[in-house]
Amino acid sequence: MDATDLCYAGAAMQAGLIRSGEVSASEMVEATLARIEAVNPKINAFRCVFAEEAIAEARAIDGGPRGSTDRPLLGVPVGVKDTVDVAGAVTTHGSAGFEVAAARDDPMVAGLREAGAVIIAKSTSSELAVWPFTENETWGATRNPWNTDFSPGGSSGGSGAAVAAGLCGLATGSDGLGSIRVPSGFNGVFGLKPGRGRVFHGPLDWNGLSARGPISRSVADAALFLDATAIEPRDAAGGRVDSFANALAEPPGNLRIALAWKPMVDWPFSSRLGDDERAAVDRTVQALRDLGHTVVERELNFSPTASSNGMIRYLAGIDRSLAEVELPDRITQRTRAMARLGSRIPDRVVRRAVRDSAAIAQRLNAVFDDVDVVLTPGAVERPLRIGELDGKGAFATLRASGRRIPHYGIWNVVGQPAASVPAGFAASGLPVSVHLAAKPFDEVTLLRLAAQLETAQPWAQQRPL
Repeated sequence: MDATDLCYAGAAMQAGLIRSGEVSASEMVEATLARIEAVNPKINAFRCVFAEEAIAEARAIDGGPRGSTDRPLLGVPVGVKDTVDVAGAVTTHGSAGFEVAAARDDPMVAGLREAGAVIIAKSTSSELAVWPFTENETWGATRNPWNTDFSPGGSSGGSGAAVAAGLCGLATGSDGLGSIRVPSGFNGVFGLKPGRGRVFHGPLDWNGLSARGPISRSVADAALFLDATAIEPRDAAGGRVDSFANALAEPPGNLRIALAWKPMVDWPFSSRLGDDERAAVDRTVQALRDLGHTVVERELNFSPTASSNGMIRYLAGIDRSLAEVELPDRITQRTRAMARLGSRIPDRVVRRAVRDSAAIAQRLNAVFDDVDVVLTPGAVERPLRIGELDGKGAFATLRASGRRIPHYGIWNVVGQPAASVPAGFAASGLPVSVHLAAKPFDEVTLLRLAAQLETAQPWAQQRPL
């Protein structure tokens, strides 16, 4: 296996090669650093690279035991979104507003290291993780490796672009209204938003909307991430998940899947499903039926307050994020405008919105009385072109970017697991995707079903660069 193949192998295969002794951790890290040096200038997926530290960590791994499965990410180079603390590095949150380096690793990063991962770099984010594209005045534009004229999405755009371009075995993302699933879909890789509380998040979680999770080349990679980072062991039946990776050994059985075309909200986004994106759903439905699953069309029962509930929590979360910025005057006008909107929402209204999410979930989850999974389109049109929203105000930016992703936010409102699954390519050559969602604590079903689709319609071998 040559160096490029190693870089594109994905976390599960990389860890297996290192554990078996076929490849050393040093060889894996050195190949990754060489690829970062060659490719990152073209796409700007990583803000900073921990080259010396990664080499030292790899050498330490090579000097220790490698056969044990106790460290499932042994030697795997992992990118960490620049909204999460890595000891000794500034966490910029995609902005110029921070200058003090983190004193310690975030607990999620500590879990990845304990599982054997080598933290290779910090990936770019939109400013304060607010926008579903990854361009800002401080760190520049991150580009889609399939076509660098386009955005990779956001806010975890650097992680999506890096995984797609083979710059790391997997990467972390956070998802407040789609920020893992958007860049996963636009970059042709797998992205999982775990359910609320599954993975440690910290206090700035946008009033319970946001979750942290993996962006990866394969479903197996994402399962290893959960094994390393999950703090909530419950499964959907009230039992316990001992290993998400081991759970993939079992098929999901014949599932009943609800196909839902209508999103939670249309205004003010005026979303329209594109022909390529509809074709992606049609291909996936046929693949699911070929696998023995039953697909039935359903209209989801959205609460009339679901959209406003998400917007209240989102805007108030941005305001709270801005309050934590060390140098707030450096935050751009567009992001400050969003925070000002959040500052006008009384605390009691925010608290009520958080409480009301349970009733919204109960109404939506009636669909799971007789189905196991919900299937919707992913993004409904192509990603933004780089610079397409330059000079736009907050509302115009929100409307133009949000209309592309109307199916994601409801699953943040209710806090349930959801995933972006690659589903081929548009006529333009850019990736398209579909979206799966499940009942509370049912990541296992999502992973098993996505793994079946990965086998039926392989995507991990596709390479943009």
